[in-house]
Amino acid sequence: MINVIFVCLGNICRSPMAEALFRDLVKKEKLTNKIAVDSAATSSWQIGFPPHEGTLDILKKYNISSAGLVGRKLKKEDFWKFDYIIGMDESNIKNIYRITGKPNHPKIIRLLNLTKNKKDVPDPFYTGDFDETYRLVSAGCRALLKKIRSEQNL
Repeated sequence: MINVIFVCLGNICRSPMAEALFRDLVKKEKLTNKIAVDSAATSSWQIGFPPHEGTLDILKKYNISSAGLVGRKLKKEDFWKFDYIIGMDESNIKNIYRITGKPNHPKIIRLLNLTKNKKDVPDPFYTGDFDETYRLVSAGCRALLKKIRSEQNL
């Protein structure tokens, strides 16, 4: 099983959106028996909370299930469990390095580095623009699935 985790600051906006969207892509590609998906936060502010209402609304708009999404914090042990650790912005990447103790490890990737965009996914908790976040996360998730398919011969 290939394990993927998406990480943002609070695990209520960007990373659960990416988890749900990527899980939907994996299901549509009939890869659920090969790829498992999760999400986590670098902070402990929202542990146990459901995704932000804006994230839930955008997922509903695109008919993507939000079932089972709940905030949790990234743990050092997650480094060993996951094959791909995907941060939403440069700050998340630095925090992932700190939490895992694995700076600059190739399995830790900023999501939009996989696209031509190569910038941070802005946090809609602060911008209020869940549509922009969805567009960027969608492009990143598609690029990630392409990368995994190529690297893992799927």
